[in-house]
Amino acid sequence: MADEDRTKHHLQTVEIDEESLAAVSRDQEQERQIAIFDLLEENYFHPEGADGGPYDLKMGLVENRLVLDVRGPNYERRHILSLSPFRPLIKDYFLICESYYQAIRNSTPSQIEALDMGRRGLHNEASTLLRTRLTGKIETDLDTARRLFTLMCALHWRG
Repeated sequence: MADEDRTKHHLQTVEIDEESLAAVSRDQEQERQIAIFDLLEENYFHPEGADGGPYDLKMGLVENRLVLDVRGPNYERRHILSLSPFRPLIKDYFLICESYYQAIRNSTPSQIEALDMGRRGLHNEASTLLRTRLTGKIETDLDTARRLFTLMCALHWRG
């Protein structure tokens, strides 16, 4: 994708629906904040039928579905995705993140690195699935999809 297209189609704000969020740990809150910061620093986000951004995104859950409210110049749409295909990945991601957070405090660098590699692999798999599920709705690059998946998980965390 050309730099011009990346500049033209990007998110300027990302908001998580507060009513959709559960209580989270300090690690989970930090991960969510980092994902939003990184997402706003660099992203590619091109809603189908939009002439150009920047765009504002609000993410939330409605009846166990992911809701993406997207607004931009002459563009306003709500996209709703079933979370069923993501459930096994989200569950595995939670388990590996919990192990990773514990390892950071108690394990050797090689054990932490092994968990981090597993976490990244799972994250990539989920991001690829998200990009596929968004086909015909929103085009993103892999890094943008990775950060959006992290925020999807934030909507599922239970304290």
